[in-house]
Amino acid sequence: MEFLHQLAEAYADQFTSPESDLLAEVNKQTLLQHPKAHMLSGKVQGQFLRFISCLQRPRYILEIGTFTGYSALCLAEGLPSDGMLHTIEIREADARTAGANFSKFNQNKQVTLHRGNALEIIDSLPFQWDLVFIDADKTGYINYYEKLVPRLSERGIILADNVLFHGQVLEEPVSGKNALAIHAFNEHVKNDPRTEQVILTIRDGISFIKRK
Repeated sequence: MEFLHQLAEAYADQFTSPESDLLAEVNKQTLLQHPKAHMLSGKVQGQFLRFISCLQRPRYILEIGTFTGYSALCLAEGLPSDGMLHTIEIREADARTAGANFSKFNQNKQVTLHRGNALEIIDSLPFQWDLVFIDADKTGYINYYEKLVPRLSERGIILADNVLFHGQVLEEPVSGKNALAIHAFNEHVKNDPRTEQVILTIRDGISFIKRK
């Protein structure tokens, strides 16, 4: 299902501030070389992530699902000098690519890349999170959310990507493992008395969640 008109996407891209040259390079190389390049956040979503981070000035950021590092680099732009971004990637090839991209940006001092199972790694990180970006396996979203809500700082925010899942959550009935998992996640957040949320129709849908 195509639920966002391609002309609207192109228009948003045209009138969104441009990427830095280095971000544009990561974007281009991912599109040219990665077989799943559609997973890249892209310019419009990347600028949204950057804006949120720069407005919030988070000290501790957690990203679940690094991919080639584009979204982490956008989020890192809002870090103060003593801030840190921890990003988790389970696929070794993507972790290597992301690590190389972080080096190009001289971000190794503020970005820590973890390789492995996110649920295990989250438990090993002793921080309260000011900003969390979830963009990993869709069947794990509820588990990630449940681990992280109690560990949000007073001003903490969770951004969950792909909450429209290519429009498949709009179908009747919803089918497919990932679409069902995302729909269940959306229902779970909606019914959670600890938080409030708004779904934004940026790219594939982003849920903006904060504690009450």
